[in-house]
Formats: sequence, structure tokens, C-alpha cells
Amino acid sequence: MSAEELLHFYKPKLWEIPQPSTEVYEALPSKIAVLAERLESIVQTHKTVKLASSLAVEDMLITDMIARYRLAISVFTLNTGLLHKETLALWEVLIKHYPDLTTHIFMPDMVRTNAFVEEFGKTPFYESVALRRQCCFLRKIEPLSHALKDADAWITGQRREQSITRAELTFVEEDKQHQMAKYNPIFDWSEQEVWAYILTYQVPYNTLYQQGYPSIGCDPCTRPVKAGEDIRAGRWWWENQESKECGLHK
Repeated sequence: MSAEELLHFYKPKLWEIPQPSTEVYEALPSKIAVLAERLESIVQTHKTVKLASSLAVEDMLITDMIARYRLAISVFTLNTGLLHKETLALWEVLIKHYPDLTTHIFMPDMVRTNAFVEEFGKTPFYESVALRRQCCFLRKIEPLSHALKDADAWITGQRREQSITRAELTFVEEDKQHQMAKYNPIFDWSEQEVWAYILTYQVPYNTLYQQGYPSIGCDPCTRPVKAGEDIRAGRWWWENQESKECGLHK
């Protein structure tokens, strides 16, 4: 056996995009109907609603629903300065694919962020959870506060199934930090149901999913996941599972 054949033989099999079952596809219309009701109720309850999109498939699903039902919900993303090129490319695709959507992109305060890098280096997040959380604070949490300053409700693509830190997730939460309502309209959707929607309606998605990335964050903090691993195992993989949140959903 050649060296190339050996490498292929021992190369671990990576996570692959799920192939939803027939039952999942058959139940999809009812799931969509419930989701549409949830989103419409949010719009009717609040004056200014925003979707915080990480451009994950969950957020792309909700984005597609917003466009499909012409809902008064704007979409924004946080460009942390450390995103994969594939993620940045998807944002451009989103803008062109949904020309009628109101979209915004928010950046961190680069003066403070650069000062953090100068003091602690380019990859301090590998050294401690505290430094990683400080990096997330500068690149995500502060920009999120700017993004939400004129809203009275925001929406996420979080799901209970994603991790143990989200197992008790509910449809609506009270965001005490921003003093507004926070909604998780697909909290009870499964991974197969999400992909059934994406594939049925040909929703654009990040090409990193085709490379073994079931959960995508910043480039230095995300890696592909082996088949059978937890879908968020590639996020901050050097940390304990209980600490794997950036703080946006604290």
C-alpha cells in the first residue's frame, strides 16, 4: 500500500450533511406552518425586530422564511474580523439572493481589538477560557449591543439539540442585558428538519458544511468534526463542553 493510500485509509471520516428521512420531509410543511405563526406573532408583538445571523444553516432557514413571508424583520451579522472566507462569501450571496431584505453588518471596535491583540498576541484564546471570552466580548458581544440598540426584540437560530448548554432552551426568553425579548423560533427543530428545509427550498449555505463543519464560528476557533462526534465538538475544541459559548446567549 502506497503512502497516499495509507493516508486515505487512516484519514478519519468527517461529519457529513444529513440526509433527512422520508418522514422528516413529510412532516416539514407542518413544521413550517408553526414557524411562520411564531415569526408572525413576533412581528405583531414588537415594533423593531432583528435576526442575529451567524450565517449558519439555522439562521439561513429563518432568513429564507423572513423573505418568503415578507416579514418586517431585518437581518444582521457580526464580522468579527476572524471569519472564514467562505462565511464572508456567503454574506455577499445572501444580499444578492434576498435583495428585498434589510441587512446590516457590524464590526468590532478595531482600536480596542488591536490593543488586545498587541497585549496578548494573535491567538490568546488557546491559553485560557478567560482570554477567549475576552476576545469574544470584543469581537461579538460589544458589536451585538450596537446592532440591537434600536430594537425591542431579537431572534436567534438556536436549537435545543445543538448542545447541553442549550438543552433547556425555550421559544421566548427575557434578555435582561439588552432589556428586550429574545426569541428562538426553531428551538425545537432537529438537525434533519433544518437540512430538510435547506435542501427543499435550495437555500444558500456555507460551503464549509461540505468540508465537515456542522457548526461554524471564527476561523481559529472552529475545526471539522469527525463522524459521530457532537456537532459542536469543533467549536473551541480545546475547552470543556460546558464552557462552549461565546457569551452572546448567556
